[in-house]
Amino acid sequence: MPDTYAVSLHWPQWLLVYLLALGLVAGPAYPMYRHYDFSHSRDTLSYLSVARGEFDGVSITRRYRVLVPAAAAAVAWPLEQVYARIWPQRPGSEWPLRLGFYVVNCLLLAGAGLVMFQTCRLCGASPLAAALALAAVLTSRWTVYLAGLPLVDSLYLLVFALAFYAVRAGSAGAVVAVLLLALPAKESGLLLVPWLLWFGRRALAWPYQLAWLALGGAAWLALRLWIDQRAGAAPADSMNNALGHLENISYSLGRLFSVKGAGEIFSIFGFFSLAVLVGLRNQMARLVWLPAVGWSGAWLLVIIAGHMLLSGDLGRMGYLSAPVFAVAFALIISRNLLFKSSARIRPI
Repeated sequence: MPDTYAVSLHWPQWLLVYLLALGLVAGPAYPMYRHYDFSHSRDTLSYLSVARGEFDGVSITRRYRVLVPAAAAAVAWPLEQVYARIWPQRPGSEWPLRLGFYVVNCLLLAGAGLVMFQTCRLCGASPLAAALALAAVLTSRWTVYLAGLPLVDSLYLLVFALAFYAVRAGSAGAVVAVLLLALPAKESGLLLVPWLLWFGRRALAWPYQLAWLALGGAAWLALRLWIDQRAGAAPADSMNNALGHLENISYSLGRLFSVKGAGEIFSIFGFFSLAVLVGLRNQMARLVWLPAVGWSGAWLLVIIAGHMLLSGDLGRMGYLSAPVFAVAFALIISRNLLFKSSARIRPI
C-alpha cells in the first residue's frame, strides 16, 4: 500500500481547494450554459429527455446514464417554481433544467478537481504545484464544455479521478465508490473494472471488490430493465449497440493519425501539455514523475485510449486522462521549472 504520509487536509482546507476548483469551472462554463446553441447536438438533447423521464426515442447509447440527469431534474424542480419571475426574458420550460445540469456538472467537476489535488499531494507534489495542476486540467476547453452543457461526463471524470486516487491512497471507500458508480455513469465503465481489481487489490481485497461489483451491477441491470420497459425496447438492443461501437475503431485510428487528430489531442490540455516534454527530456527528468504515475497510471491511459477508439470522440474521451496528467504536471513543475520540493516520490 502506498505510504500516505502527512498530506491529509482538514475540512477548511478541503473547502478552500473545492471552492478554488469550483471557481475555475463555474465562471468560464457560464457563457457555454447561457449562449451555446446545442440544438444540433444529439447528446445534449438526449440527456434533457432523460432528465424529463422521456426514454422513448432516446439513443440506446445514452438512455441508461440517468444519475446526472436525475440530479439535474431534482435541482431544476424548485427553480421552475420561481424561474419565470427571476428571469422573465428567458421563456420556455427548458431553462431551469439546463441550469440544473450546469449546477450539477460544476459541482461534480469541482469534486473531481479536489480528488485530483489530493492525488497530486499523495504523489509528492507541493501544494502550490498541485493547485497549478488543478488549474491546468480545469481550464481545459473540455471542462467548459462538460460543465456548461447538459452532459454526463462530469460524473465519469469523477469516477476516473476516484479510481486513480484509490490506488495511490489505498482507499477502500474510493474503490467502493468507483465500483458502484462506474457502470451507471457510463457503460464503458466496465473497462475500468479489471484495472481496479488488479491495482486496487491492496486497498480492497478481491472478494470484497467482487461483492460490491455484484451489488452495483445488479442495481445497474435492474435500472436498465426498468428503462427498457419504459422505452419499449428489447434488452438485446444493448448488445447490438455495444458491438456497433467496434465499427468506430477504424475511423478513430484514421483520425488519430492525422494532422487534425494530433491537434485535437494537443487541445485537450493545450499548452500545458508542453510540460510533459520538459519531463521527458532526459532520464533524470523522467525519474521525477514516471515512478509516481507508475504502472497503474500507464494502464489507466491504455483504458482511456480504448475509450477514445470506441467512441470516435478523441478529445472528450482523452480528457479522462486528467487525473494522470495532473500528477505528471504537478511533479514536473515542482522539480524542473518553478519550485523545488523536498518531498519524496512514492511509486506504486
